[in-house]
Amino acid sequence: MTDREAEVVRATEADIAGILELQAANQAENGGGLSASLPGSRIVEMMSDMPLIVARRNDRIIGFLMTSIRAMNADVPIIRAMLDAYPGSDTAYLYGPTCVDIKERGKGLAQAMFEELRRLLPGREGILFIRRDNTASFAAHDKMGMREVASFEFNGADYAVFSYFG
Repeated sequence: MTDREAEVVRATEADIAGILELQAANQAENGGGLSASLPGSRIVEMMSDMPLIVARRNDRIIGFLMTSIRAMNADVPIIRAMLDAYPGSDTAYLYGPTCVDIKERGKGLAQAMFEELRRLLPGREGILFIRRDNTASFAAHDKMGMREVASFEFNGADYAVFSYFG
């Protein structure tokens, strides 16, 4: 692998520190767009049920795409609000958050991680939410073929619920 290539694979527990570092850098209080911060122990639990996809370059995590069964994060208030607006099909799973290092954006990593996820979970519905003022995320998910199926308000902000089938 050259310095320019990114590896997109299913994450392992060895990736947790890098995921947590990227997650922290992209919290709202740091100027990022993530709506929640998950502890490493929760991420490990999520990985035991569903794939978590990472992008690596030179052994550094430069992107992640988390997934979970609905019950895993239904205790997170914003997830509960999304599920109340649109619960999805019987086998639906939660897609997200997705995060790409600010220096790596615009290089197709979100799309590559999504394609790897779809390869691993063919035919299943994924559901996610996007804050309405996050135009870059709207554009990226629209490009991936996801469609808006519902909306909700949470803490004074408007969100759209998107769905897709793998």
